[in-house]
Amino acid sequence: MINDSELESEGAVSCIFGLSLLNDTLVGLRKKSYTALVTAVVSATGGLLTILFLYFLWKKSLGKKRAYSENIRNVSAGDGKNDTELPVSSLRSILAATNNFSEANKLGEGGFGHVYKGILNENQEVAIKRLSKKSGQGYQEFMNELKLIAKLQHNNLVRLLGCCIEEEEMILIYEYMPNRSLDKFLFDLRENIKLDWGKRFRIIEGTAQGVLYIHKHSRLKIIHRDLKASNVLLDEEMNPKISDFGMAKIFEINQTEANTNRVVGTYGYMSPEYARYGHFSEKLDVFSFGVLLLEIVSGRRNSAFYHLEHPVTLAGWAWKLWKEGRGMEVIDESVRETCLPHEALRCIHVALLCVQEDPVDRPTMSSVIHMLANEATSLPLFKEPAFSTHSDYKAICSSSPSSSIFSNNLVTISIPEGR
Repeated sequence: MINDSELESEGAVSCIFGLSLLNDTLVGLRKKSYTALVTAVVSATGGLLTILFLYFLWKKSLGKKRAYSENIRNVSAGDGKNDTELPVSSLRSILAATNNFSEANKLGEGGFGHVYKGILNENQEVAIKRLSKKSGQGYQEFMNELKLIAKLQHNNLVRLLGCCIEEEEMILIYEYMPNRSLDKFLFDLRENIKLDWGKRFRIIEGTAQGVLYIHKHSRLKIIHRDLKASNVLLDEEMNPKISDFGMAKIFEINQTEANTNRVVGTYGYMSPEYARYGHFSEKLDVFSFGVLLLEIVSGRRNSAFYHLEHPVTLAGWAWKLWKEGRGMEVIDESVRETCLPHEALRCIHVALLCVQEDPVDRPTMSSVIHMLANEATSLPLFKEPAFSTHSDYKAICSSSPSSSIFSNNLVTISIPEGR
């Protein structure tokens, strides 16, 4: 038999066990409630942050659209239409000319936007440059080209034929160059053979004449600041025409030099004083022309030397061969046997004068043209060129102003800057 004391003891144990279970249940419920609360708070916070981030992106996009629209209004209301002496085309005619900016009509693209081939007035072939709404540099380049090229008239400069400023579109219309740009021929083994020595020398002379014109003989005194093979276009007869004045700077009549805290340009074509200090003058374009001249003579792309297997630059390579009496080896093999040796060697000599370290040691463009055209003229001696090794260029560019922007040889990056 079970006595009363045993029953009381079992009842106490059951009660304690029941209370323990109740306590565990309550603790479990509290933990679940706490976890649910934390989950809800985290989810709500994450959702709020997502909404705020999307709102920020929307406001930023809206700000860009407003700024772009404001730029359009400024150009339309300002001297963009009235002071450029240019015909203004309708957006409808541009869309018809380019088949609504179709991919089939696209010629190329850059920091400014896309370039399309078009047909205006039923039979006029044109190149149509359309400002990208996402372009950080496009508006400044658009205004620069609109104000500059319209006032320049020379056989060796590409002609700006008109513009279109309508709705949210900013468009420049150029003469069409059927042979595209010089680099497409110079550095393509299949096209390279089409550039015999006679054509190359005419391109050299024509480009030099174009640079001299903007330095000395145009209505405006201009420093191009981005002279390179991709910015030299070729017409149907392979005559050169300098293009892309988006980064050009206007000098006053008596001004000889200027400084900027924002260096823009193409790696390998910039002079040392410009790359290092932002100091530029006509001699910046002379330096760029010297690099271009070496590319035309050698058929070698300047940027091809900026790799580990090439410790020297194009200028350093040419100088080394010249110093060793092997100047003929600089000349492109495809024209080495058919060129005029004295003419080709003179071009190399002039090019090495153009890429001297000190701007004072570089010739003016008028002197360049004289030296190229007159075989009887004795040429000055030159020193080792600037940036004769890749490490030289890398070191000098690393000491450039903090806001400096460099690009490869295909696309130039620019930043708006004040004069």
